[in-house]
Amino acid sequence: MRAPTIREVAARAGVSKSLVSLVLRGSDRVRPEKREAVLRAVRELGYRPDAAARSLGEKRALPRPPGPAGPGASPPAGRTPVIGVLLDDLRNPWFVDLLDGLNSLLDASGPRMLLADARLNRRTGQDPAGPFLELGVDGLVVVGTLSDPAALETVAERMPVVLAGAREPVPPGVDVVAGDDEHGARLVTEHLIALGHRRIAHIAGHGAVGELRRRSFEATMRRHGLADGAVVEAADLTEEGGYRATVRLLSRPDRPTAVFAVNDIACVGALSAAGELGLRVPRDLSLAGYDNTSVSRLRHLWLTTVDNASHEVGRRAARLLLDRLETPGGPGELRLVAPALEIRGTSAAPG
Repeated sequence: MRAPTIREVAARAGVSKSLVSLVLRGSDRVRPEKREAVLRAVRELGYRPDAAARSLGEKRALPRPPGPAGPGASPPAGRTPVIGVLLDDLRNPWFVDLLDGLNSLLDASGPRMLLADARLNRRTGQDPAGPFLELGVDGLVVVGTLSDPAALETVAERMPVVLAGAREPVPPGVDVVAGDDEHGARLVTEHLIALGHRRIAHIAGHGAVGELRRRSFEATMRRHGLADGAVVEAADLTEEGGYRATVRLLSRPDRPTAVFAVNDIACVGALSAAGELGLRVPRDLSLAGYDNTSVSRLRHLWLTTVDNASHEVGRRAARLLLDRLETPGGPGELRLVAPALEIRGTSAAPG
């Protein structure tokens, strides 16, 4: 069975080859009616861009078996499926355990994994998912918070997509697997309250996950009658962001006796700030992070944190995607994995 070409897609849609390329790259410079015409032609013809063929000057599809093509259509018999994995930021150590869980199941089941860093694509002005569309992967796992979740719409029209470790709104048919952030934030806040802390600060992050953790922290403080002692300081998810937020918090006249950071990396920044200001952890200031990354388990840090079950999140994301490849279609699902509190050396009763 001869594979369709990009010229045939263009002819079927009544547009130019260059416009087809723009649609396949996810460009926002295409009118909606033209985009729909191209995507319809792609589905009808079963077109799949092949990077190797493209390098020879002709974009050809990997052949599909007869039958309807579209989101979730199974790869041809005899060809190993290829799964794209798009990371929000490869520098975040939380993703390492998630990737390990993801790959452990994919490797055992046969599909190959291609990895890309969305942060690098954003810096060069590329559509983060564009390379996966061009390579014709069979499915996509998006790990972490993307700056523009709407960019998934074009991808989700053509293949199964699973969002792992984030809670942003997704297009219909996209599955979401994440830790239960509200429950995890409640666990760590109640731990600090049980130790006797009454002035507790939260270093908040961005995105839906950051919002869930912040809201749960504030709700838990209110439930214990400690709303007046709750302080929220906005920051990003970096060590530098955690450091600067903690300096601001500890400069207050009613400085907190405990700080709950949105993730472990920000908590490391908080630890550095406390040391520079002459405070001993946990005697003068208790600290807690989130995610239970390898950083939190370093002996000279030994952070109290929340285990967000990242390995299990990765395994479940892989399972959902494999199921979608076997049985395409249907509404997207939300699956939450229960977190657990890891009490280590950075939290204690106030001195």
